Amino acid sequence: MPPLPNRDVAAVAYDGLCTFEFGIAVELFGLPRPELADWYRFRICAAEPGPLRAIGGFVISAEGGFDALEAAGTIIVPGWRDIAEPPPEPLLASLRRAHANGARLVSICSGVFVLAATGLLAGRRATTHWRYTDALARAHPAIRIEPDVLYVDEGQIMTSAGSAAGLDLGLHLIRRDFGPAVANQVARRLVIPPHRDGGQAQFVDRPVQAEGAALAGLFDWIRANLTEDLSVARLAARAHMSERTFLRRFAAATGATPADWVTAARLARARELLEGSDLSVERIASESGFGTADTLRHHFRTRLKTSPQRYRDRFLLA
Repeated sequence: MPPLPNRDVAAVAYDGLCTFEFGIAVELFGLPRPELADWYRFRICAAEPGPLRAIGGFVISAEGGFDALEAAGTIIVPGWRDIAEPPPEPLLASLRRAHANGARLVSICSGVFVLAATGLLAGRRATTHWRYTDALARAHPAIRIEPDVLYVDEGQIMTSAGSAAGLDLGLHLIRRDFGPAVANQVARRLVIPPHRDGGQAQFVDRPVQAEGAALAGLFDWIRANLTEDLSVARLAARAHMSERTFLRRFAAATGATPADWVTAARLARARELLEGSDLSVERIASESGFGTADTLRHHFRTRLKTSPQRYRDRFLLA
């Protein structure tokens, strides 16, 4: 991977700080990782004069202000205290200047309202927590809102859905910067899945039931055997269920059909190989279970709106 041109990551702190979202930024980018070379340099930047009280009753002492914010290569807005309250104009002006200088702007959950107020999201795709999408659409009609996804990557501006989706977007950013092996290592330390695609739905209408735990071993087996026959009949037999029962329980646990879930798992593997190897597209199609390059290209176009080669080129240039 080429070295990052600017490893400085700044998290915006403000009075009424969303503690969980802020913690995500600290855990992903601020935690010392001496085992990883050239890791991020993290700092906290105040959006307004202190004291800056965080939800939960403690006070944040920010080490930097707008000068440090604008010097960062990546800026994270960890939520916003009130979606109806306009963010301070000095903060918005600083974010605009940072963006003009090439900084990447990242929001978690309601933090998108801060990025929207800068005007930089006009004409771009963005997301936020499903509870806020209607309010965002009313306040900023020029934004192309993706209401049902975990995160949206628009290159220099990235937005995530509700709180925990910030973990998914953060890992996605780490994958862009350091490759899948490092992102997987960070995910293992966090004890979370190494990759959930940004297009995955924010929530399943029905809660995950007990059968989700019963299928956990099957999910692991599928990921380890993507080149196998993964038909409903074989998966149901492996789960020791009738096909009808298997389909019902699989949908309750994942919100998807087995075919859709398997395709997503195969795409995830193909993306890892495109990012972390020099294998040909044909070999990657075989290794990920798609069989042929044409089939792989079809699913990339359908699911990711790009081709495998363009995906690889974008990753290498990121």
